[in-house]
Amino acid sequence: MSSPLRLGIAGLGTVGIGVVKIVQKHAGLLAMRSGREVAITAVSARDRMKNRDADLSAYRWEDDPMAVATADDVDLYVELIGGDNGIARDSIQAALRAGKDVVTANKALLAMHGQDLALLAEDLGRVIRFEAAVAGGIPVIKTMTESLAGNDIGRVMGVMNGTCNYILTRMESAGLPYEAVFEEARQLGYLEADPQLDVGGIDASHKLAILSAIAFGTQVDFDAVEIEGIERVSIDDIRRAADMGYRIKLLGVAQMTARGLEQRMSPCLVPADSPLGQLVGGTNMVVLEGDSVGQIVLRGAGAGEGPTASAVLSDIVEIARGVRMAMFGQPASRLKTARPARTAVPAAYYMRLELQDKPGALAKVASVLGDAGISIDRMRQYGQHSDTSVPVLVVTHKTTPEAIDYAIQTLPRTGVLVSDPVELRIEEV
Repeated sequence: MSSPLRLGIAGLGTVGIGVVKIVQKHAGLLAMRSGREVAITAVSARDRMKNRDADLSAYRWEDDPMAVATADDVDLYVELIGGDNGIARDSIQAALRAGKDVVTANKALLAMHGQDLALLAEDLGRVIRFEAAVAGGIPVIKTMTESLAGNDIGRVMGVMNGTCNYILTRMESAGLPYEAVFEEARQLGYLEADPQLDVGGIDASHKLAILSAIAFGTQVDFDAVEIEGIERVSIDDIRRAADMGYRIKLLGVAQMTARGLEQRMSPCLVPADSPLGQLVGGTNMVVLEGDSVGQIVLRGAGAGEGPTASAVLSDIVEIARGVRMAMFGQPASRLKTARPARTAVPAAYYMRLELQDKPGALAKVASVLGDAGISIDRMRQYGQHSDTSVPVLVVTHKTTPEAIDYAIQTLPRTGVLVSDPVELRIEEV
């Protein structure tokens, strides 16, 4: 058997400790499957005294991650610190320059600096693997770079943030408003320290930008992702969507068009009986569409100690086996700079309007939609919210985002709306 693959792990949070536990529990299995022993030699974290529910006594402790990244007795640097800059980025660069390969779960760093890191790794003859950065335990990176290598990818979409999916499905099942379920998620520890990373769609958009680069052979461009979170989705929207056979998901969609690369992360309606519509709780799902394979669906735990650590170990074993692969499936020097394109693909839309309860209100709404070239598929009026207002639901036939934008900007000028209109795209899945 070959010499051991010696790991240095920086970051001993949930995922880092999960990696330690798997290495300790399955040492023999890992050696058998990789053809060599996988051994931890050094670790680093901010607080040496914290109780981490794992025995770390056999490993050298370093207060500075840079010491782990550049240590002579470390072959593979495992960065689990997090953050899109600072010590995470610096230590990865130092590890590469010191002749180490790198495994990371850092989606934010890769979304912001993936191209530069990939170029550096290639220049130095090293590899960076990052299966755990997208969708936790779901092997979507390997599926795209290996299993679907013979496919031209047409579209990538999915639910990539378990916290948002938990909030939306909990709102429906319990009949609770967004604010109540948000607080519940906070109490359960589901939210990031900055909740906007979750509910604002930023975390999921990091992942979408990474998948787009792999799918379409482009440089990662997080800044080009159109992002909208779930904050404006109300319990009324949840109920109305269910009435019509839909569920609301924070859905990421990326596709290459003649106009350029479309990347969007936004709340959408999907058919309740579709795989995405049936996804509940904190689970993630990624849907990939290839010209040869058709549509495939990957579903599983998108976060948590075990699933994410499992993904980290898959990369470690790959490197232990001697597999060398370009970071985004092809050399970074060949990745194109994509032209960002705002979403233009036509779709049906859901619109929720609160109208004054007076004659002619619906006629004015219909007139605006007609002027925008929008055809109405269904219109439904619900019971009065008050003595003076009534909620109205409109589902359009397929139309363009530009037409919807025009209608949303024009409707308040009719003088019949009580509050701002809400529109959500209905995505075909």
